[in-house]
Amino acid sequence: MPQNTDTKPAERAVAQANEAVRQNYPFGDAQDLEDARRGFMGTAEDHVIRDGEGSAVWDLEAYGFLDQECPDTANPSLWRQSRLCSDHGLFEVTDGIYQIRGFDLSNMTIVEGERGVLIIDPLVCAATAAAGLALYRSHRGERPVTGMLYTHSHVDHFGGVRGVLTDEEVAGGVPVFAPHGFVEHAVRENVYAGTAMGRRAAYMYGAALPKGPRGQIGAGLGQTVSTGEVGLIPPTVDITRTGQTETVDGIRMVFQLTPGTEAPAELNIHFPDRSALCMAENATHNLHNLLTLRGAEVRDPHVWSRYLTEAIDLFAGSSDLAFASHHWPVWGRERVVTFLSEQRDLYGYLHDQVLRMLNLGLTSAEIAEEMVMPPALEQAWHTHGYYGSVSHNSKAVYQRYLGWFDGNPAHLWQHPPTEAARRYVDFMGGADEVLRRARESFGEGDLRWVVEVVNHVLFTDPDNEQARALQADALEQLGYGSENGTWRNFYLMGALELRHGSVGTPTTTVAPDLLAALTLDQLCDALAIRVDGPRSWDADITVRWKPSGGDALTLRLRNGVLTHVMGTGPSAADPDVEISLTEAEVRAVLLGVVAPADLAARPGVEITGDIGRLTEMLGHLSDPDPDFAIVTP
Repeated sequence: MPQNTDTKPAERAVAQANEAVRQNYPFGDAQDLEDARRGFMGTAEDHVIRDGEGSAVWDLEAYGFLDQECPDTANPSLWRQSRLCSDHGLFEVTDGIYQIRGFDLSNMTIVEGERGVLIIDPLVCAATAAAGLALYRSHRGERPVTGMLYTHSHVDHFGGVRGVLTDEEVAGGVPVFAPHGFVEHAVRENVYAGTAMGRRAAYMYGAALPKGPRGQIGAGLGQTVSTGEVGLIPPTVDITRTGQTETVDGIRMVFQLTPGTEAPAELNIHFPDRSALCMAENATHNLHNLLTLRGAEVRDPHVWSRYLTEAIDLFAGSSDLAFASHHWPVWGRERVVTFLSEQRDLYGYLHDQVLRMLNLGLTSAEIAEEMVMPPALEQAWHTHGYYGSVSHNSKAVYQRYLGWFDGNPAHLWQHPPTEAARRYVDFMGGADEVLRRARESFGEGDLRWVVEVVNHVLFTDPDNEQARALQADALEQLGYGSENGTWRNFYLMGALELRHGSVGTPTTTVAPDLLAALTLDQLCDALAIRVDGPRSWDADITVRWKPSGGDALTLRLRNGVLTHVMGTGPSAADPDVEISLTEAEVRAVLLGVVAPADLAARPGVEITGDIGRLTEMLGHLSDPDPDFAIVTP
């Protein structure tokens, strides 16, 4: 792990900007601090959480430095948010509802039933979830898990399930609730583009950054992600409509489906017997992402806003508190309505104003610079862009409606980064002249311009040490001034890798449980993404699988495209090889666990044709790179 030995102090312009933040916002408002600590019951004695192999996956005390006054190297607003998120332990939300906070990026909620507990959103990994449940039991007794509920399809809300629940318990009748479409979206997001998302998530959450005033201080939504094993136990109860009611272990729940908000499959839950409302990740103490910096499908702020209105209409009149899968609860009916209404207005305003400005002809970048939030929202701490920012969310709305192209034909067919960089540097008089003038801009505090022009030098000559050093310094200063936690992490990760080289991807979500949850149809889609198209142009190979007890599956590689057909319809070409086996064996071969040459020796497997054609087909697959370059070509 690189150390913080070569970080720099804050430049004067950055320090002044951070001081202005102190003057402009209500730092004397202690309501959030009171709410974040309300109901605290205790925390784990061992502050380091380890996995089964003994490796540390989470350190509860890593952010203890946040107790000190905010230095010039951090935006005071982000420092405040990170300090609130760093409180860790077991908290009583209301009678019979508890939360584990600060044990991972997300919260784990525990609702007591007649004989056991319902677990809501079991964190990112098994080790942190197990530690959280152990802490709860140390205070409330050895209550069994009698239900599991995933609020939505992001990994920090299901990945730790195997730390608190087993397959045997589910087979024995413990229900697992999830919104309609959960598995499809959970596995698609984490497998199809999982490698690229994982690499970019390393920048977004900054898990590899040293923790400290000049390093990683949080991600806004929580501190960072744990680095343990991700799992998935598929749901057994599908929530398909708003108003659906379910009872488990005496716990009554009324659901509101909210697809297309913070996740493609998501829901809110009302607990009528406790006058409590769980808002999942649809209303938290920050502006959320409409398009995450790690990458995802663009979310719809218009429908997000409408679902928040619906939640107010359905539940606010009978809710004495609202809690979520991140941050701390809000107590009091009037405060709940105000909180949800301001969150609703936040997303509605972003949506409507971007549409207004794009219809005036402004481009994505222009809208992001013009967008100013209403003063009443700006003064509410929970609307600040600690995780999603007004800037990149504005661009996301533009992308949702108009895509990447801004309409200017000059931007229709631009050179790729390396070729453009070479021409820019040549036009500007060479690398030495660019760096000379960039240093002047650095001294003037124009850091945004520095990173733009020095980036051209790096993409022309990535080994230019002067360019790497200057770019790292400029990125670092931009990080120091960022209110958005993920922006800070991106900037500081860029600086870290320019100084020390790649630190890789600390976490992965392409876990065995997620691969096992893929349908055969999805598994074939995942393989098609890995075909090296140009190298496969001349290939024409057809393989037919005949799983025992299931439909035939025909794979064909032709024209650089791997297509598949379930069954033997007209589009299923005659095979070069046909293989009869179990579905588990089909999966094992396609996932690379079993070699095609070893199939003939397996009991019950029948092969007709040339098995070498299957080997040839799989040879056209390429492996993704979990360590691809980001700040250099």
